[in-house]
Amino acid sequence: MLLAHRIRLAPTPAQRDYFVRAAGTARRVWNWALAEWNRQVAAGIKPNAMALKRQFNSIKYSDPDWQDADGQPWLRTIHRDAHAQPFANLAKAWTHYFKQRRTGQHAHRPRFKKKGHCRDAFYLANDKFRLEEMVAVLSKVGRVQLCEHLRWPGKIIGASVGRCADHWYLSVQVDVPDHVAHFRRMDDGVTGVDLGVSAAATLSNGEKITAPRPLAAALRRLRIRSRRLSRKLETAKATAGIKGQIPKGTRLPVSKNRTCGTRALARLHARIARVRADFMHKLTTRLCRENQAVVIEDLNVRGILANARLARAISDIGFYEFRRQLQYKAVRYGTQLVLADRWYPSSKLCSACGAKYSALGLGERVWACTTCDALHDRDVNAAINLQRLATGVLATQSALPVASSAVTPGTAAGNGPAGGGKVTSARHEHGQQDGSGQEENGVHLCPPS
Repeated sequence: MLLAHRIRLAPTPAQRDYFVRAAGTARRVWNWALAEWNRQVAAGIKPNAMALKRQFNSIKYSDPDWQDADGQPWLRTIHRDAHAQPFANLAKAWTHYFKQRRTGQHAHRPRFKKKGHCRDAFYLANDKFRLEEMVAVLSKVGRVQLCEHLRWPGKIIGASVGRCADHWYLSVQVDVPDHVAHFRRMDDGVTGVDLGVSAAATLSNGEKITAPRPLAAALRRLRIRSRRLSRKLETAKATAGIKGQIPKGTRLPVSKNRTCGTRALARLHARIARVRADFMHKLTTRLCRENQAVVIEDLNVRGILANARLARAISDIGFYEFRRQLQYKAVRYGTQLVLADRWYPSSKLCSACGAKYSALGLGERVWACTTCDALHDRDVNAAINLQRLATGVLATQSALPVASSAVTPGTAAGNGPAGGGKVTSARHEHGQQDGSGQEENGVHLCPPS
């Protein structure tokens, strides 16, 4: 099983300078490759990433555009992995784009990377570095101090060095043996989870878990620091004699105040992301550790975020990240993840008698069943219905087609992307449904590998 460990680095000033230059090299090579790709497409030539790489290798030490003021090829001071990997990344980006287009998904073409508007990172092959206790030995850099040991034993597949705010991190991908990667569960419960805004997650046992909402808590400070940085930017434009939009290719004078303001804003954004990730990891780990099956709804997060009134609150919780983490942690804990169809009326079904209340509005948090007079909390009722849906699927699991493990590409689990299982009918699992045409869309059953 492939797992990743992100370790914070403690580099010297000279090492930080090399990291900045290597990340800038990767960014510039990506832009060159993308521009050449677009030029060949416009000329009617079918481009190929490996052919572009050979073309670049033939000019990278002789072309004046890739030489310094003394006429020396500055790429010799940067390890080749930093300017070789962008071609493979570009090929993956175009493959992903065309795959999304074929399947009718929302897709955008690969874009040029601009300094300060993209992630600073570069790749390291597994034979170009090694780890020695609390030290990483990198090519062209030497020994860099680590803030912790590598967590996973196994074969190192590769790594990347990237920056988050003003800290550098080494992300190591390791092929971990299964007996180390898999954990034992503490309990064998079956839990339905209803995601929401007022309570981030409502469990079928009635427990409501609220999210820390770090963006809402830091929004005032975020606006203050953003305004401060904006004023410093306007001052730099006035000093350069620029009015309105900054012309392309123009570099504004860099001041210490603007640099400090940029770092302060980046640190605040990084803290918001860390608080949200900490909450999400603890919640998803708990659910997988304590249950043999967890059922959630297959929410259309992209469509939900189109609602301007709810977009910020939902993004502050992280609906998609919740599902992504559950998918790969379920594999590690041997937990079955059941995805209820997005049209399944979990909130509208009475968990006592199964009657459907079709007139339920979004603002109704409590409703009474007209059939059995049961009073329901909207979220708890939905979680109970999801739990019963999962229980029904598990009872007939042997009759279901076997689904592949749900693993999201790029996560810290699995050996690659895999699809979900076949959709099975949920009409007779629990409750009454009308003839809406969605009865055939039931649940996805994602069993562990």
